Amino acid sequence: MAGNLVGWRNALGLIPYGNRFRSYRRLLHDVIGSKASIQKFYDVEQVETHRFIRRVLADPADLAQHIRHTAGAIITRITYGYKVKENDDIFVDLANKSMAQFSVATTPGGFMVDVLPQLRHVPAWFPGASFKRQAKEWAATLLETVETPFSFVKNEMAAGTAPISFVSSLMAGKDVDHEEEFDIKWSALSLYAGGADTTVSAIYSFFLAMALTPEVMRKAQAEIDSVVGSDRLPTLKDRQYLPYVDALTKEVFRWNVVAPLGERLWWTPSRIVLNQPT
Repeated sequence: MAGNLVGWRNALGLIPYGNRFRSYRRLLHDVIGSKASIQKFYDVEQVETHRFIRRVLADPADLAQHIRHTAGAIITRITYGYKVKENDDIFVDLANKSMAQFSVATTPGGFMVDVLPQLRHVPAWFPGASFKRQAKEWAATLLETVETPFSFVKNEMAAGTAPISFVSSLMAGKDVDHEEEFDIKWSALSLYAGGADTTVSAIYSFFLAMALTPEVMRKAQAEIDSVVGSDRLPTLKDRQYLPYVDALTKEVFRWNVVAPLGERLWWTPSRIVLNQPT
């Protein structure tokens, strides 16, 4: 359902290993694959984090929405160099909508076509083929999520006003052909959609962990106070001096894993085959 019918087969999460997979991986590594390369985006993360803190102080009851907005704002600026609006931003809304649809489309047992892939050939008008009509709608949303922010970057680059981003870094000063543009476009979507969703889940887990273990929160706060002091907020440059806080964030990833770490497999005497969602 998600892969072939909706179109997520072109995204990094579902694409099978091969030339395109390696191309995506190379593109991602070139721009964000090392500590040195990712440092150019530290200011973006810091600015949006400060905005998040102000939103939480102003309206703590809407914490979940603040987290989702901030995660979307950070990954959108890193991927496309786009500064999101405070409310009703089209890029954030598109990412959230696409990932909500992706979650439903990849639900195990959610669609019979994942069990019987032959059903993908059934015409949309056929009785019981509502999944085909649903897939068409979701495919349109996915295509819009891919094309709209990418077109924004191209327009900004043509006008000479594009800030540094994943896409602009890969497009700048190059005569990109159709295949290269396709890979940049879909690797950007993979970064954008994944960062706008999985990050949210991890931060939700962090706040839950702090609510359940206030003694851990107090110990982390004490470390921040002793290293950073009380006259400023910690930054990513302080991370190496905050081993307890650093370990705490890693423990959140281990405690509540944001996505399955394995895929469905079936076995034959000669090989193991990855079972991709239809």
